[in-house]
Amino acid sequence: MLCLGIGGGGDVVGTMAGAAAARELGARVELGGLTWERGPVDPLPGPRRITELDRAEPVHAYGALAGPDTTGPGGFRFAESHIASVTGRSCALIDPSGGPHGTAAAIAAVAQRLGCDLVMLLDVGGDVLAEGHEPGLASPLADAVLLAAAPLLRTAGLPVIACVFGAGCDGELTPTEVLARIAQLDAAGGMLGTAAPPERGLVDIERALPFVLTEASAMALRCARGERGIAPIRGGRRTVELSEAGGLLHWFDAERAMASVAPLASAVADATSLAQADEILRARGVRTELEFEVGVAATAQA
Repeated sequence: MLCLGIGGGGDVVGTMAGAAAARELGARVELGGLTWERGPVDPLPGPRRITELDRAEPVHAYGALAGPDTTGPGGFRFAESHIASVTGRSCALIDPSGGPHGTAAAIAAVAQRLGCDLVMLLDVGGDVLAEGHEPGLASPLADAVLLAAAPLLRTAGLPVIACVFGAGCDGELTPTEVLARIAQLDAAGGMLGTAAPPERGLVDIERALPFVLTEASAMALRCARGERGIAPIRGGRRTVELSEAGGLLHWFDAERAMASVAPLASAVADATSLAQADEILRARGVRTELEFEVGVAATAQA
């Protein structure tokens, strides 16, 4: 199984929870994520292209394998580079610039390279299930493009299972909002199961946290360890409700989600690029992380 963190940044750390659950069922699991780091790590807007990576193994125009020394422009190390260092195994890197079709092709190529016959698309936080109007929503684009790749992967013969870990832990959708989407998805026959992560997965996350800049996965770990209350993140600009739901893995059928509670993925399904997907969401009045990063970069250059 190839377990991919679909939100970029430190979502790859959260995949360790899903990976541990899969391993308990006997699966061999490889980890991965996106070439899209957060601003404090990579100040350039959007994801990095595979041609911009140094000391990576290109597998596809939109996919590569990262090792401990894989870097981007300016020498920053990806979260996946740190995970490769912690685990001692190569980590997949997917560039979503090609939209759902390019992304699906890259995932399929990387999965074949790693010998994986199943994909888990894991979102830390739950905004993959956003409708677009939620007041806290800030980074829906990557999630939408990656989820929209699921039907294409199935058509290519690669089954997909989707997962939310750390409901509300990225400070965007609240746990209540995420649980409402999960209830709706369950009513639509799209939920596959909910469970606490195995202890091994929590230990793996704890090992990775000192090396990877991620607050959402750290909040999910705190939830799984039984902490409750309100915790500030993003320098106090956002808060997270530490809840029982935040410490659970919620598995679901990606295509049933697209047909019911994940309208943003459905909206970008035919986009030929990340830029076009961004335009589609913005035309619907949805704020995106790419729009935000481009604005920050423009301000910095002014």
